[in-house]
Amino acid sequence: MNDVMTRGTGWGGGLHPTLDHGAIGNGRVLALVSPTSAIEWLCLPRFDSPSVFGRILDAERGGTFRFLCGDEEVGGALSYLPNTNVLSLRFERDGCVWELIDFAPRIPEGLTVHVPIEIVRLLRPITGQPRLRVDFDPRPDYARANVELVQKTNGIAVLGGAHPLHLSTNIPVPYVLDRREFILNRPVFFALSYGMRDAVPSLASLNHSLELTVAGWRAWAKTCALPLFAQQEVLRSALCLKLHIYHDTGAIIAAATTSIPEAIGTQRTWDYRYCWLRDSAFVVEALRRLSHLSEGERFIAYLRDVAEAGPLQPVYGIGGERDLEEELLPHLAGFGGNGHVRIGNSAYLQRQNDLMGEMLLCLETVLNDPRLVPDDPEGFFPLIERLVEEAIAAAPTTDTGIWEFRSLLRPYTFSRAMCWVAMHRGASLARRFGRTSLAERWEGLAEAERNIILQRGYNAEVGIFTQGLDGANPDAANLLLPALGIIDAHDPRFVSTVDAYQQLLVERGLMLRYRNPDDFGETTSAFTICSFWWAEALALMGRLDEAIELFHHLMTYASPVGLFSEDVDPANGALLGNFPQAYTHVGLIHAAMTIGELLEARDGKVRAWA
Repeated sequence: MNDVMTRGTGWGGGLHPTLDHGAIGNGRVLALVSPTSAIEWLCLPRFDSPSVFGRILDAERGGTFRFLCGDEEVGGALSYLPNTNVLSLRFERDGCVWELIDFAPRIPEGLTVHVPIEIVRLLRPITGQPRLRVDFDPRPDYARANVELVQKTNGIAVLGGAHPLHLSTNIPVPYVLDRREFILNRPVFFALSYGMRDAVPSLASLNHSLELTVAGWRAWAKTCALPLFAQQEVLRSALCLKLHIYHDTGAIIAAATTSIPEAIGTQRTWDYRYCWLRDSAFVVEALRRLSHLSEGERFIAYLRDVAEAGPLQPVYGIGGERDLEEELLPHLAGFGGNGHVRIGNSAYLQRQNDLMGEMLLCLETVLNDPRLVPDDPEGFFPLIERLVEEAIAAAPTTDTGIWEFRSLLRPYTFSRAMCWVAMHRGASLARRFGRTSLAERWEGLAEAERNIILQRGYNAEVGIFTQGLDGANPDAANLLLPALGIIDAHDPRFVSTVDAYQQLLVERGLMLRYRNPDDFGETTSAFTICSFWWAEALALMGRLDEAIELFHHLMTYASPVGLFSEDVDPANGALLGNFPQAYTHVGLIHAAMTIGELLEARDGKVRAWA
């Protein structure tokens, strides 16, 4: 069994890799580092570029960058430097102690930041003099390129991918090329850069970059308006979300990875390194509640660019690309040998009727927040009008829904509710811009739409809001209905829905999205954000103690450094799905913020110094 499998979690009598990684990044780079020091996932020069290190998808062929003690991987204690996205790994072996610091430089420069396409690794001896080897094994283009490592005066050139990479180091280059053992008796650095560096790095310059990067992250963290509840968890989630935002365009990716399966042994593998408009809207709102607004401004600029380029689609490339043709990579074994490694995502071709509502929520956030001063507020109205009118036309039609069923076109309740959101919020914006007659028309249509949803989306016999109009199946997306404003959380119809979902969708304290078969059969994994929606729903219903208990239960499924994947296997608690998953951290933030606000009100802590 290869060594990546030794950090496995039991499944079906066997082992599959554990998602216990830390994530580092700066807005252009996003890498996953395992507790053994191995960089197991890194794509360059963008989040959605071909991988350079892809060991998480193929332990033998994927490529990695790690440090060995003798010929063995050594597990270390992985943690973040407080209030940063800088990782620290502390190792102990044979009386020796040493530390590895991993980061992507993010250097404050006035009102912006300098973010080179670079990863820096700093090895420091603490006690004793460990003997280590460097396993530098890049495999560009998803391990399809023929790689040549060429010694240069100041490091190693990596040739063979679409663009050259360069590794700078202060140990002799032959030690890296030959994987020769060296004694760690002084600080050692490695800087992996895309293209050639402008200047040769030194230990002093990289330590200075580290200091500035730490200071920059901590300055950003200081401006987070945290709730009184679950502050550390919320802050880590906010820092994680920031890693998912592409510096160059403001696009927000769904997750760092591709093809980590929703369930082992299935074809449920997707590429999440793209910008889903829906997920992005949720990220923008989560960060707004934490008082971070510039990310929303950047995303709105991205939205205007892609919307004006053609018909709205669910997902785009982070540079605004519209064509995300899906492709299988059969030469890669897949996560834990699961296979079905995909790049691209055919969801870009789907019709998802909820998009207009989520985009209107984003626009409303930017235009109504007094802290923001848009250059041309009136210039947004053509896009607002377009989105509302598209929602009006889409509402009575079928779509693939929030869960992106590939062939199951239905009148989904959540999609219909988001069309109502578009009409309702659009009417409010129209009044602000003095379009009174348009606002009145949209308000009338919104009220009629709300009546349809409440009458046909609720099944009185079963006592639940259903996945589709006039249906009978539960769907966890309906837990968002009070947050959208379509129904009060204390309404008996919603209360009965939450109670029934606990019986119909929950396994071992974790909520599934739905139970009915989809394009790939029956789903078995719990979609983690749904459990956070459940916690928030309980809080809104006034069942705060239940919400808090559930929230704390869900936190037991975080990785050792507080990160979440998309799914959890209820049978064994294993993290599955792409990682780290922005959507899950959004759900955590919203649940914690809502619980915190209601706790403050309940306990009388709504005044200064309370």
